[in-house]
Amino acid sequence: MALPRSTPNSWMQSLDFPSQLFRTGRDDYELYEEEDEFVLRVELPGFDPEEITVAWDEGVLNIAAEQADEARNQRKTYHRRFRFPKAVADDDITAEYHNGILEVTLPVVADATATGKQIPVES
Repeated sequence: MALPRSTPNSWMQSLDFPSQLFRTGRDDYELYEEEDEFVLRVELPGFDPEEITVAWDEGVLNIAAEQADEARNQRKTYHRRFRFPKAVADDDITAEYHNGILEVTLPVVADATATGKQIPVES
């Protein structure tokens, strides 16, 4: 089964997390879940660590970067939001930046489950 080749439609874009999972084409990040944590790797070539901001707010990870090139009168910016379906131990989130790659590790709270309800599939 192949992933869709089109961009996500507007209702999926407002959901952040699912649209990130199914986005195809030019991706600048990789997100996966290991046994007890989420790992997010974001390509941010050309930025210095002090130009990158990583913030956590009630289940949403915000990543922003901004760089001004005064000589060329240009500004380079990046901003992404990622929503997570499980409770994250926000005091234990870590972020490292090496060789143009930002890696954020988000430990999942033990026995955390996604909230919501199961939707029956009818035929």
